[in-house]
Amino acid sequence: MTQPKNKVVIFLGPPGAGKGTQAERLAAEQHLVKISTGDILRDHVVRGTELGQQIKPMLDAGKLVPDDILIALIRDRLADMEGIRVIFDGFPRTRAQAEELDVLLEELGAPVDHVPLLEVPDELLIERIVARGRQAAADGGTGRSDDTEEVARHRQDVFREQTQPLIDYYSARGHLEHVDGVGSMEEVYARILKSMK
Repeated sequence: MTQPKNKVVIFLGPPGAGKGTQAERLAAEQHLVKISTGDILRDHVVRGTELGQQIKPMLDAGKLVPDDILIALIRDRLADMEGIRVIFDGFPRTRAQAEELDVLLEELGAPVDHVPLLEVPDELLIERIVARGRQAAADGGTGRSDDTEEVARHRQDVFREQTQPLIDYYSARGHLEHVDGVGSMEEVYARILKSMK
């Protein structure tokens, strides 16, 4: 079975939903390039490109990189690809970024195909995150500093506030696919594949 030339997937899901793991697997099995804006930013800084020199002071100061620069970085990354087969992880974060990304992808002839949204009840997410912190501590590590119940609850609130506009945007465009994120990794992965049929 030949893979379609272009495929664009944007993963959405709250902290603790397991989207990173699922995105990695999907990328490997469907020959997609996983695009993380954080990785791209760090790469430009390390290589000392013109964009890298522009963004280094912002990153050093802990400031957010403006949308136009993020889109320029993504444009630069996609320009080298023969076929645009990508999965976005952690981008877009706002409706404005989603709109800009859509314009860029339309220009490149590779519009968004799928936006799976992993849905897991808050209480279960918080249990997972706290358990992850305990496990890391039990393994002799210090655990992730953000893996406490209080911080986990705050992160869910922030996620909802920031992501609801994205959910509404992709839903209105007919791209959003609700995926039940409760169950084993295998079960959830099978649901993601089914939603993308």
